[in-house]
Amino acid sequence: MFVAKSIAAQHKDLIHDVAYDFYGRRIATCSTDQSVQVWDLGEDGEWHCTSAWKHHSGSVWRVTWAHPEFGQVLASCSFDRTAVIWEEIVGESNPNEKGQSHWIKRGALVDSRTSVTDVKFSPRHLGLQLATCSADGVVRFYEASDVTNLATWSSQEEIQTKLNCSCLSWNPSRVHPPMIAVGSDDSSPSSGGKVQIYEYKENERKKKWHKTETLMSITEAVHDLAFAPNLGRSYHVIAVATKDVRILTLKPLRRDATTMGSIGLDIKQPAQLDHNNQQVWRVSWNVTGTILASSSDDGHVRLWKANYLDNWKCFQELKGDGTAIPMSMPNFNREQQQQQQQAAGNARLNPAIQDSMFDGRSGRYHAWNL
Repeated sequence: MFVAKSIAAQHKDLIHDVAYDFYGRRIATCSTDQSVQVWDLGEDGEWHCTSAWKHHSGSVWRVTWAHPEFGQVLASCSFDRTAVIWEEIVGESNPNEKGQSHWIKRGALVDSRTSVTDVKFSPRHLGLQLATCSADGVVRFYEASDVTNLATWSSQEEIQTKLNCSCLSWNPSRVHPPMIAVGSDDSSPSSGGKVQIYEYKENERKKKWHKTETLMSITEAVHDLAFAPNLGRSYHVIAVATKDVRILTLKPLRRDATTMGSIGLDIKQPAQLDHNNQQVWRVSWNVTGTILASSSDDGHVRLWKANYLDNWKCFQELKGDGTAIPMSMPNFNREQQQQQQQAAGNARLNPAIQDSMFDGRSGRYHAWNL
């Protein structure tokens, strides 16, 4: 059963991004009103805004959580050309504030000369690192010099993609070399493939990010992309949000005896998920990488799942107000329906919601619990 709950957000303009924390009990939101808000799930099952602050001098495009191993840490990026790291602390200096928490600015990344369009923390096993991408096509990697002091971040590397960058995603796999995908919202078909894959390689005593592949099959503007959680697969799966949703598999071809990393990728596209000619703005996987959520211009959220033949079908569609649209699933047998209901009941997707689903006048957004 899918439960949708409408939350009266306190933002004064469009909400651009919503991010769940690791445990799914906290939500961070950001908006054109230049503010960031944090929401906590109470014992009563309701979401309560526990913190709100304004620091950026432009629209805040994205917000993301670090792994809780490093504390309660957020990062946000903005049109003001900066990415900022925030940490939650419990105030004890004032007796009246004992036990109360608030967020403080720990660090600011100011290297970009244009709007910073996305920021993502690396998977936990890579330590406390983050990547940013900007409208001028530069991807930057940073690492916390001391995880107990988030004020100091060292720049590790910069990559010039030669395309306007709109989004990025880390590959969560622990058994493969670090990998990141970068998407571009450049609408010109002449600029070639809009998704580039980079892999971190060590050779000749050098450690560096190298471009492994460009997905030439995707020539439309890319608004979002997401690697699926890797649970025992020998290949990678990535979802790309453009005029539709593309599901692609990336299989490492082979390994060189003298270098770490794969020598190229065997790329296949098992599915192209139609959204009735609507632009798709967000994609998000559940924790097992078996269910994909997507959102589009029509204000609907669709849930997709592959059957045993790897045929992807939409098995649930939700309106912007959370109302479920009745659907039939002729290609799934009863056992598969029971399995997907069980998986949905145990999983929590990040809200895959795009800008047009938020009304700046009413300031409402919707959270889905699966």
